Amino acid sequence: MGNSPLFPEVFDRKGESGILPWQEIKQLVAAGRISPDVPDDQIQPASMDLRLGSEAYRVQASFLRGNSTTLMNKVQELLDSTIDLSEPTPQLLEPGVVYIIPIVETLRLPSDVQGIANPKSTTGRLDIFTRLITECGDQFDRVPLGYSGKLYVEVSSRTFPIRVREGMKLNQLRFVRGSSLDPVRNGALRKLAKEYRLVHETTPTANFDGGIGDGVEIKVDLQGEDESSVVAYKAKDSPRAIELDRVNHYDPQEFWERIPRPPKGRIILSQGGFYLLASKDRVSVPLTHSAEMIAHDPSMGEFRVHYAGFFDPGFGFGTRGEIPGTRAVLEVRAYEVPILLEDNDIVGRLHYYPMAEIPQKVYGASIGSSYQQQGLALSKQFRREDRQRGSLGQPRSMATA
Repeated sequence: MGNSPLFPEVFDRKGESGILPWQEIKQLVAAGRISPDVPDDQIQPASMDLRLGSEAYRVQASFLRGNSTTLMNKVQELLDSTIDLSEPTPQLLEPGVVYIIPIVETLRLPSDVQGIANPKSTTGRLDIFTRLITECGDQFDRVPLGYSGKLYVEVSSRTFPIRVREGMKLNQLRFVRGSSLDPVRNGALRKLAKEYRLVHETTPTANFDGGIGDGVEIKVDLQGEDESSVVAYKAKDSPRAIELDRVNHYDPQEFWERIPRPPKGRIILSQGGFYLLASKDRVSVPLTHSAEMIAHDPSMGEFRVHYAGFFDPGFGFGTRGEIPGTRAVLEVRAYEVPILLEDNDIVGRLHYYPMAEIPQKVYGASIGSSYQQQGLALSKQFRREDRQRGSLGQPRSMATA
């Protein structure tokens, strides 16, 4: 147990239902509910980054444990090879291959706390698909109430070869107090929008309500600021591997096709293509809530709109509402057939969830957040092309340098 308390239940907090903030996650660590020790910079305003362990198992297929065996027994049944991630040189993960990697952190959650996982923003923008697995779970990315045990992550890079090492962070975990967590809807959401202004529209119109009802409507921007604007990036097939711990390093032109404003205000997403686009309007997440992006209409087919769908408190908001919203970058893939996408199409909804308490740590540059006040930004591994000349970003006076 090391420095963990002898009786961790003494330290458990019985507070409001909702997503636990930074300070309560720290309390879980201090109480030995999360081990080993977690550095402060690993804990975000409403989530905790998860570290890769020392080995990666290349397996033949994705799977859940099932009822007949343990997770690691299933790994051994499907094992192709084992990769040592503790080596000084980052190790290659090939695209289109499934890897199971144990997570450094283990959990011993209180009986009223559960977890929800998702990829980190940088992970999603690189088209890396991750899913959290528990020892006995029957769902990906869900940690049941009171869970005690190890964690694993399934990793599959869809486009680029990548290089990773032990301790890297590809996904994050939110902790939720309560047996269920429902988004704020309809009248309650409109009330929240009036209090905090959740949507900052690009072209103000009379009686605008931001499509607020069952979540905030997210529309795609294919116009940009002018005729020279880049409105989308499409991933290229590239044999060169991306080392995830390199920042502002790679030339975007080696990995991405720049798509300028289309003359007819529409583009066709090719089958299997991976795209980065931006939302038409800027959105804000006040400190009382966090948010999650979901697909607008499943009937559009196999259309993935946002791999890393979690937005921390303070995104596009700041500490006192001083930031006039931030655009959402959309990670989009059309699986089954090509899809026509037109300017101002609704592609997703932003659901808002209550925090159990206002976080003492807020999303933004002061804590190293990479995408506050972003435009159409690639992941942090790529050189910024002069921040895309302000394209699809904040008003030019607000664009970050």
